[in-house]
Amino acid sequence: MLLGHGVTCNFRLEEAPSHPMTDIARRKADHIDLAARGEVGFRDKTTLFECVQLVHNALPELDYDAIDTSVELFGKRLRAPLLIAAMTGGTERAARINADLARIAEIKGYAFGLGSQRAMFEHPELVASFLVRSAAPSALVLGNLGAVQASRMSTAQVEGLLTQVHADALCLHLNPAMEIIQADGDRDFRGVLGTLERLVDELPFPVIAKETGCGLSHEAGERLHAVGVRHVDVSGAGGTSWVGVEAERAEAEPRALGELFWDWGIPTAASVAQMAPLGFDTIFATGGIAHGIQVAKAIALGAKVAGIARPVLQAHATGGIAGATQLLERIEKELRVTMLLVGAKDLSALADTRWISSEPLRSWLAPEGV
Repeated sequence: MLLGHGVTCNFRLEEAPSHPMTDIARRKADHIDLAARGEVGFRDKTTLFECVQLVHNALPELDYDAIDTSVELFGKRLRAPLLIAAMTGGTERAARINADLARIAEIKGYAFGLGSQRAMFEHPELVASFLVRSAAPSALVLGNLGAVQASRMSTAQVEGLLTQVHADALCLHLNPAMEIIQADGDRDFRGVLGTLERLVDELPFPVIAKETGCGLSHEAGERLHAVGVRHVDVSGAGGTSWVGVEAERAEAEPRALGELFWDWGIPTAASVAQMAPLGFDTIFATGGIAHGIQVAKAIALGAKVAGIARPVLQAHATGGIAGATQLLERIEKELRVTMLLVGAKDLSALADTRWISSEPLRSWLAPEGV
């Protein structure tokens, strides 16, 4: 199996056992199909990275081949600031996708995020679709659980889910807009902030507060920081609309509601910039990242790592491991070229790079004093 640049993989997937399709597994299968092949991107709203301009440096005084794109995160060093972001789990197809993408993360030195582990908590027989350590023994792997679900679980139960998959950290996802469109979604979002505070304090793992396509506001960031959260994933608007995904699955009234709120959210660039002054240790810029210039802009705005989900899934759907690898290699190369052109020898220098904003991004930032 070719992984690009002449790297050959003899990895053999340990097949997830076949089980009757549960409601949650059926939902996960729908999510894969819609994300890979459906028209579920934001329709009018963009990430607003197009409103960020990096200043060209005609005298970079750098050796392109010596530019350092590596970053340390949660005790592991990534070759590039890229996260193959959380997507799926809970089905045999999801198991194959997770294994393939985790293998890429292992070989290329990226981070990898699991989809929501709620499926394996409610249906332990589905755990195999989340087990990626045989494919990625040393990669940085992020576990994933809905904050509402975590609020109904003990700390020991949450820790058990992470231990089962040998995760390095936990993403607690916040997705009220998505859930409210889902026919059987959550409706009570009380206690989420307290749950984050409890798990940050009690888990022996880093905890990342992660939105799901609608972004984090400055005010939400302040509240998260106040309860001890030090890592956030903005997962902003402009990429995949998970409200749109649920609208496509819904019927009648929920579908109409989903159509209305399809473009709801804070653009990714605005969300990253609003988080930057708040003192977080790590900001992940996820949501609509499609090329290396956007990765560079995200880091200049204050992010440490950029997460990429749907483009990787689509590349894998059409080209398998080789297709997904080529996409990520292209993004990494584009990042390196951008760093040369702004005169940044490493990511620390890139984070200090001057940037210029234009409308409408400027209006998102002015009230927060960014």
